[in-house]
Amino acid sequence: MKKIVVSILLILALIAPLLATGTQEVDENAPVTIEFWTHEDANRQKLEDRYIEEFTKTHPNVTVNVTRQSANKLIELVQSAFAANQGPTMFNLSIEDEYQYISAGRVAQIDYEAAGYSDAKDVINSYAPKMLEGVTLDGKVYGLPLELTNWSIFLNKKVFRDAGLDPEKDYPKTWEDMVEISRKLIIREGDILVRRGYDFRYGYYLVNNVPMVEQLGGALFSEDGKEAIVGEKAWIEFLTFMKNWGPNGENLGSPTYTAARKLFNKDNNDIAMCTTGLYQEARILNDNPDFYNSGEWMVVPYPKFKNAVKDVAGCYYGHFYMVNSDADKATQKAAWQLISYMLSHGEEYLVNVGIIQPTIELLNSETYKNMPYSDVFTGDFARGHIVYYGAASAEIQALIRTSVEAVMLQGVDPKQAYLQLKTSAQELIDEQ
Repeated sequence: MKKIVVSILLILALIAPLLATGTQEVDENAPVTIEFWTHEDANRQKLEDRYIEEFTKTHPNVTVNVTRQSANKLIELVQSAFAANQGPTMFNLSIEDEYQYISAGRVAQIDYEAAGYSDAKDVINSYAPKMLEGVTLDGKVYGLPLELTNWSIFLNKKVFRDAGLDPEKDYPKTWEDMVEISRKLIIREGDILVRRGYDFRYGYYLVNNVPMVEQLGGALFSEDGKEAIVGEKAWIEFLTFMKNWGPNGENLGSPTYTAARKLFNKDNNDIAMCTTGLYQEARILNDNPDFYNSGEWMVVPYPKFKNAVKDVAGCYYGHFYMVNSDADKATQKAAWQLISYMLSHGEEYLVNVGIIQPTIELLNSETYKNMPYSDVFTGDFARGHIVYYGAASAEIQALIRTSVEAVMLQGVDPKQAYLQLKTSAQELIDEQ
């Protein structure tokens, strides 16, 4: 018996250091390097560079390396990096591209204390209802929103008047209006559009185009989630609309042109309307203050079809800060502290960048209420819903893109494109 007791004591002595290592507190003074990957935004960069400088002054052991890429390029880089187990320490993507990292266990839940909260409930209650649904799983929260965004229609009044239209009265209320008005606004040189009336945010089909299908009675999935691409009539009607819009139809726009949003701020008489978010206001001011101050632009609601069976606006989405679960605890803690510090400047982000961090405090503030056309965005928020997110959301969006570009650019029959989309999407969700 004595030998057994001695043996147990020896074993405990051997494993004690290991147990202590697992429970010891994070060393606040150990050197930490945070690799921070984010999408480009000149206005936001000015703020973030300042916040990072302020943070590292009070946390001298922390080094922050920032990588900025275009939104599309960042999606590809993050995906490739995680596949190689070399993901960034912290990053932000739109939720439909980001959710896969939660479902795959690649990102860490919030370090609530480091981020300034007591627990998950405290985080959720700090934001407007449903704003954190996309990053909450099994009662744990995995991200904090850099921005929650919806898109409405920005309109150049001068281009309207140049075509003999009154922007205050003649702006499009329906998608059929959008076609009719664009016919009057476009200028062509041969088959080339040198001025477009409007064009879509190609590539962002879950946000910009799926609501059009929903207006017609269709859906991405059935309520039980077992059937994909629901509502044959609605999907074919949508794809037919896109075919007629494109170069093989009425030639009103195309994915091959420079994105309308990128042209709008220049006020060069080459685009009358574009789909974008409240953040565009700060970009207009930064890129072209004369145009911003001229009063020659306005924002109007997301249109609907004349025969719509549902009044649905464009989806809203969120870019969420997340932290790599492979990072050590000290690095994770420092990353959440940095994220918390940056997000403590919600009103400054809103005024200088035009992005909404949907805390209850900010949405109730006079700062938000006084932003130009914030009432339009608030109205479209009420008519919209969060974009589809799931483990296969990125793949679903890619399938819709293939279908839209097939009817617009390759002359594929809309019914054929619908059948291929439904088959491919069904196979995808059956694999989940």
